[in-house]
Amino acid sequence: IARSPREVYGGAHAVFVDARVENHGSTITYPGGLTVPVQGEPRAFNPIQDGVAPNFAIATPIGERFALGLSVAAPFNFTTEYRRNAWARYDALTSRLTTADIQVTGAMQVTDWLDVGVGVSSQYTEAKLQTAYPNLSPLLPDGISQLSGDGWDFGWSAGAQAHLGAVTLGASYRSKMEHNLDGRVFVGGLLGPLAPANRDLKGSAAFTTPWIATLGARWQATDKLALNAQVQRIGWVEFKSIDVNFEGGGGETLFQGYEDTTSGGVGLDYAVNDRLTLRTGVQYDPTPTPDEARTARVPDGDRWLYSAGATAQLTDSLKLDAALTYISFADSDVLHDTTFYEGTPAATTTRLRGEVQGQGYVMSLGLRKTF
Repeated sequence: IARSPREVYGGAHAVFVDARVENHGSTITYPGGLTVPVQGEPRAFNPIQDGVAPNFAIATPIGERFALGLSVAAPFNFTTEYRRNAWARYDALTSRLTTADIQVTGAMQVTDWLDVGVGVSSQYTEAKLQTAYPNLSPLLPDGISQLSGDGWDFGWSAGAQAHLGAVTLGASYRSKMEHNLDGRVFVGGLLGPLAPANRDLKGSAAFTTPWIATLGARWQATDKLALNAQVQRIGWVEFKSIDVNFEGGGGETLFQGYEDTTSGGVGLDYAVNDRLTLRTGVQYDPTPTPDEARTARVPDGDRWLYSAGATAQLTDSLKLDAALTYISFADSDVLHDTTFYEGTPAATTTRLRGEVQGQGYVMSLGLRKTF
């Protein structure tokens, strides 16, 4: 730490997803037992929206053994959108989660071979969930429900790095974060006996994002070649549900039921010369979405990621990082049942069945300046 210069980093990651979500026999059962196929477009193309995730960091040594850093990142961001007449509309129309995480980190060089650090983060979250609601006849247009809100919440992280000759070992832990968003709940377009359920009022939503435990290793095999490996355990089981509360009482629970996952990856760096380093790697990242109850809101699947990149030393104090990642998604199934107006004579049940296919690309660029 004491020997490290001040450093500023800025980067951006452009994400492109090519996906298809196809209906495979979804049905809707109206009061009285009438069951009919869900009507509408049988295929949704590219419901997962492309986007750009920026990140920024600055670090500076303080004295002989300490350092202080500030980072801004976007750890959880996604948007899915379906057309109003898509077959998946009773599960999801628009789903958007945007986060901005600001973290302050302090680090200490405990010995010549051991560094430790702790951080505190403040995270801004904005969310929007929109779903079609069926009326009491297939001949009537759908209603719509929308929840939107935002808020600030807090978490922490800790890590350590050991330098053991040609081998470097690292471990870190990022805490789960309990989010509480304030916003509005809107329901409109319900007709006849359902009309009293229309509303536009203040509301709130609560959910928890996962903890992340990471172990990593780096072996400097030769002067030019370094081998890297990493494994992560992600506590997605914390994301059990989204609990919605209405102003004046009442609410609903949107079950998620995510499962913990373990991902792993390996890679290598090769220094062509003192100005250019080439990198490549592969990672397996299983989906946390449950096979027995996967929603169209997050049409995810297990994935393999294949990456290639390079670091160029542009000047004595400026580096450029660039990388391209191809993501291969395994085919997965949408399997989600919902009962609208549950516990009333108007109870209406949708049984959505579908298949998801897709692939993705990530283009990353970053600049690193020391001074």
